[in-house]
Amino acid sequence: MNGLIQKGSQMIKEAQKILVFTGAGLSTESGIPDFRSPGGLWEKYDPTDFYYQKIISDEGARTKYWAMIKDVYSILAKAAPNRAHMAIKTLEDQGKLLSVVTQNIDGLHHEVGHSPEKIIEIHGTVATISCLSCGRQYMKDEIILRLNSGVKLPCCDQCSGILKPDSVSFGQAMPEDKMTLAIMHARECDLCIVVGSSLVVYPAASIPDYAAQSGARLMIINREPTPLDRSADLAIRQSVSVLADMVGM
Repeated sequence: MNGLIQKGSQMIKEAQKILVFTGAGLSTESGIPDFRSPGGLWEKYDPTDFYYQKIISDEGARTKYWAMIKDVYSILAKAAPNRAHMAIKTLEDQGKLLSVVTQNIDGLHHEVGHSPEKIIEIHGTVATISCLSCGRQYMKDEIILRLNSGVKLPCCDQCSGILKPDSVSFGQAMPEDKMTLAIMHARECDLCIVVGSSLVVYPAASIPDYAAQSGARLMIINREPTPLDRSADLAIRQSVSVLADMVGM
């Protein structure tokens, strides 16, 4: 393992424009269970209730959706950035980080202190909530207060429209501007580091592929195998915290 860490450390030293692509495996080490894993939210809820069209058209499904979101906020309240989050921030401090492209909706990259423009949340975020009718945006703390006071189906103060967290639901279009920026950075980076992603959820998982096809070196840190392991310059099936060892933390 020491040899792999040394190789990873050398790849980072030689890179000038690093894109870090993060997935659920990064957040699990902050105490946030993967929705699909044993003990995850999909054991408690039926994910087929949470398709975008169902959420916006069926009040019963929308009520279940908000019960699930309340659980998400309870989990996030206990979570904090881990060593791997801090290692990625160290790359920014060293002037090497082009961007963090994340599948995670938990906002932990913001909590660790990144410049906001460095973070591309391609699956959105639950930190903000928007009205689907008038576009008014709310911060999560305001909505959490409503949920904790017993409100089961929060609606917009301004127009009584449907509220939804700014995260991408099943069947909902990806934010085109963020995907475009992520692809642009993937083609520009000289090293792509995948941290905690199984690389099976598309189109997000295409980002490391764009980087590799554009000539960037590819490093994958994930506990489970990924479809890109064989083509990666370095694949480590270990805790994401090894990234901290690579950057000398």
